[in-house]
Amino acid sequence: MYSKTMTIGISRLLSPVFAFALAYTPMTEVLAKSCCSSGGGEKAQAAAEKDIVDTAVAAGKFNTLAKALGVAGLVETLKGKGPFTVFAPDDDAFAKVPAETLNGLLADKEKLTKVLTYHVVNGEVLANKVVKLKSAKTLEGTSVPIKVTDGKVSVGDANVTATDIKCANGVIHVIDKVLIP
Repeated sequence: MYSKTMTIGISRLLSPVFAFALAYTPMTEVLAKSCCSSGGGEKAQAAAEKDIVDTAVAAGKFNTLAKALGVAGLVETLKGKGPFTVFAPDDDAFAKVPAETLNGLLADKEKLTKVLTYHVVNGEVLANKVVKLKSAKTLEGTSVPIKVTDGKVSVGDANVTATDIKCANGVIHVIDKVLIP
């Protein structure tokens, strides 16, 4: 659970409803590894009942992404009907972004929105289809390149580390780097 101080700080950046979800949603291990591999059973079903935002928040390792979505005003979009495919950088991926660059993005809503929407594709594109693509058109408006090398999938210059985290309004694939269009 988050500390009270951290919750107050997050509340100032995010909508009150989203901040409440961050503060009171129990955090679990990465859904991709704990529930969404073959035979995920009840946990996979529970994940599929949540939207993309709630699934990412519940995973506990997309905190920077959640903060950025709130700052950019994209929470409601990704809680919408969809379906969407999100190539989601985890907290480790955001940690690779120099602090000055990340702070600059968080301070510039237009640039931040461009970066975040470059991670989202309209429609639900599961891993078995992703590997057949050469690129995918993003909500940002341009296409992100996709390639498979030695059985490993990369999107732009990021490696896909977990796939097919099914949500009520789409699917999440976890990547190890923040994509910059």
